[in-house]
Amino acid sequence: MNALATPSSSLTHPALHPDERAARLQLAACYRIFAMLGWTEMIYNHITVRLPDSVTGGEKHFLINPFGLHYSEVTASNLVKIDLQGRVLDGSTYPVNPAGFTVHAAIHDGLPDAHCVMHTHTTAGVAVACLQGGLSQSNFYSAQLHDKVAYHDFEGITIHADEGPRLLKSMGNRQAVILRNHGLLAWGHTLPQTFAVLWTLQRACEIQMATLSMGQPIPVPESIAARCTADALQFNPAHGAGQDVFDALVRQVDRIDASYKN
Repeated sequence: MNALATPSSSLTHPALHPDERAARLQLAACYRIFAMLGWTEMIYNHITVRLPDSVTGGEKHFLINPFGLHYSEVTASNLVKIDLQGRVLDGSTYPVNPAGFTVHAAIHDGLPDAHCVMHTHTTAGVAVACLQGGLSQSNFYSAQLHDKVAYHDFEGITIHADEGPRLLKSMGNRQAVILRNHGLLAWGHTLPQTFAVLWTLQRACEIQMATLSMGQPIPVPESIAARCTADALQFNPAHGAGQDVFDALVRQVDRIDASYKN
């Protein structure tokens, strides 16, 4: 099969709900943004979106990348719709990576507000996840995540469903998550908000890694970090929750390659 070929669930099919069509377009654009930023790990890692009740009738269904394709090959029509048991619902012939399904299904099921979940294995993210102290409160970006980062201990490759409840317990209500020895994860009420959380966490990790290569960082006092987090509006729905940044990146992707809309 041509990697970019349209599977059975075409975006132009009259039975496709407009809200699902919109979700597919936004998620496919996000995969291309990740590719543009270099947040890829060959054909691995995942970004998922839970479809709204207007599409599912109250069932928990979500969209995930077709396993085997690079993020630069993901399109709106080749995203795979699955349920919490990993069953394919849209007739797609693409497989789904069990490691992605296990974690993302647990979060979409266990957190009612988790509309979107993103997981990466960037060098900076994994490096900080491997540090004994994790993310240090020592730069402009980590100061905006004061008391917003959760940690989950490494249990191996995430293919065992019994890890789900422990992951949810580790996360609590924190939207930025460092999976120890593994990578980064973020969830949010919307895809752009989730991206804003992950981008801030990723940027904090990049700067921490660069700082530690030169010497010891200057700590940010607790009171200053708490104030920075309160003043950081990029996650706040009242201030767009990252929509403006996401839209700007989509425009950049459109200028490079708009084939994600297929």
